Amino acid sequence: MSRIVYVNGRYLPYAQAGVHVEDRGFQFADGVYEVCEVRGGALVDEGPHLARLGRSLAELAIPEPMSMAALAHVMRETVRRNRVRDGLL
Repeated sequence: MSRIVYVNGRYLPYAQAGVHVEDRGFQFADGVYEVCEVRGGALVDEGPHLARLGRSLAELAIPEPMSMAALAHVMRETVRRNRVRDGLL
């Protein structure tokens, strides 16, 4: 099964994913990195991870690309579409 990723509002096969040349993270290398464990098909400590992500984005004055509720949905849907049982997201 090929991996599915979420890029710019769409779920795509991994091989089709790309970043636009004018993407701020690509141009200036600013960004925030957050990892969430997946155990038994569910995100572990989803709320605290999203809260930390929100604080980190605010600290760097990077606007949230979507609400944290919407991001939580995208995270869960990405896990579901990839049939991840145990891993990292």
